[in-house]
Amino acid sequence: MVQTDHPKLSIVRPCELVGISRSSFYYEAKGESLLNLELTRLIDKQFLETPCYGSRQMARHVWVTLADEQRKSG
Repeated sequence: MVQTDHPKLSIVRPCELVGISRSSFYYEAKGESLLNLELTRLIDKQFLETPCYGSRQMARHVWVTLADEQRKSG
């Protein structure tokens, strides 16, 4: 998208031509944390079993499940 090795252009001009900021050019996306992925998996699994759960019931389910796992492992 932006050629960075051009001898007569700094990074400013190509970014202007493409319409992005320099910070966007240098930005590197972070991956999801393992905890976030595990919580998402847990919520998705429970949602498939009980789609009628609201946010409070789902949050309670997550807390109870995590507490059970802590008791089993520790």
